[in-house]
Amino acid sequence: MNKKEIILASISGLLMPLAFPNFNLSFIAWICLVPLITTTYKSSPAKGLILGTITGTIFHLGLVYWVTVSMTSYGKLPLAVSILVLILFAFVLSIFVSIPVFLSCYVKKYLNLSFPLSLSLFWTASEYFKSWFLTGFPWENLGYSQFNVLPVIQIADITGVYGITFIIIFANCTLFYLLDSLVTDRKIPYRELSALILLLVITLSYGQNRLNSIDKNQGSPIKISLVQPNIPQDVKWNPEYLTKTLEKLDRLSVESSPGKPDIVIWPESATPFFFQADEMHKKTVEKIVKKINAHLLLGSPSWEKASGKPHFFNSAFLISPENNIKGKYNKIHLVPYGEYIPLKTLFPFIDKMVVGIGDFASGSTIKNLSIPSSPFATIICYEIIFPDLVRRFVKEGAGFIVNITNDAWFGLTSAPYQHLSMCSFRAVENRRYVARAANTGISAFISPDGQIFKQTKIFTDDSLTAIIHKRTDKTFYSLYGDIFAFICTFLSLLFVSMARRKKS
Repeated sequence: MNKKEIILASISGLLMPLAFPNFNLSFIAWICLVPLITTTYKSSPAKGLILGTITGTIFHLGLVYWVTVSMTSYGKLPLAVSILVLILFAFVLSIFVSIPVFLSCYVKKYLNLSFPLSLSLFWTASEYFKSWFLTGFPWENLGYSQFNVLPVIQIADITGVYGITFIIIFANCTLFYLLDSLVTDRKIPYRELSALILLLVITLSYGQNRLNSIDKNQGSPIKISLVQPNIPQDVKWNPEYLTKTLEKLDRLSVESSPGKPDIVIWPESATPFFFQADEMHKKTVEKIVKKINAHLLLGSPSWEKASGKPHFFNSAFLISPENNIKGKYNKIHLVPYGEYIPLKTLFPFIDKMVVGIGDFASGSTIKNLSIPSSPFATIICYEIIFPDLVRRFVKEGAGFIVNITNDAWFGLTSAPYQHLSMCSFRAVENRRYVARAANTGISAFISPDGQIFKQTKIFTDDSLTAIIHKRTDKTFYSLYGDIFAFICTFLSLLFVSMARRKKS
């Protein structure tokens, strides 16, 4: 492995973050891997693994650099330690780049299989694996880079985000083949070019057709108000700040209520006390509900007793205009090192990065809450990045999707924008409106075609109101989930098995 190969792999790693928020240079995703492919399409599997690791590590350092803000500001770790943890984290995440490259090189050595096809399959399967490996961290898969290119992402209602990833990888490989043929004696890759053109024609034709045919006004209208109280993370759980928090929630809720919303939505952990048990502060919330005369969805910690021991949950409560608790949802997919500490015995020195209650327990039930006009999914924070989890709420009858979150611990980084970008795919995959209430922003409304049509600025006190529509149709993705990703995974395993047999 020479210096040129390391530089080319590094260039791909530097280009990849530019395709995501805040840069939002979506087109970069279609060309960013060409330098890496240049160095690996004829290399040994071992060299492909090393070069893929270089690209993947640099990519993730640029993508998730914001974890240092969480660790230093709220985890109270020294900056030097936070940077070391970030480097380790990026190195671990690099396997989802290096393994697809390694396997493509390995299979190419023993099978007459197109490199564009093999890398596309292995990369897609790798992202699918990333969605559940060690509880999953499918943060900004490559397909998410196209969140604001609406004609491209409509096919996600069949393939999920993984279909867009597949096409992007195939395009990068084919572009390399084409460029290589122009500067060497290699034949023009007519087969790969034809396949890519066919994929793009199908994707864009389908996308434009769906954009033209989706009736955004279909179904019962529902008026929703989102409240963004902008409570700083470092004082959120301070009892001395509690009165000010409730005053903000009161003011913003009342400001949004003259239009008579069907439901007012507060963010994740909006009430930094146990709503179910703190009678004094619960009465303050009840007074607010009387003022707005609407359903209120609020985030709050809660607890339940099991086997004589209390178990704490990150929950959402739905309160009726008559101040009755109409339902509660306990968050199912928790944030590692944010809401609980995995492998605590191995890493006793790592505490939670987010200020709050002790370790939470995970909820166990897919449960839609309901207002008179529609049942709806209540997705808490990090859960929105798990497409299969969200689509199960829709399969169970949710007419729209609510995401309550607290992105304050990301600080002034690109993370809140990255988090929002992934919400657009949940709207497209399930053809549902998404209403997103975030403590410090970005609060937003997203239409069923993935368009973010209303949003707040970050770190501002604000409220947002819009009319959305209940939808009852179910997409292929809502009904059947990650069939496309499963097929890619199956074919990947099949080709690896065939290569191993040929090797022996």
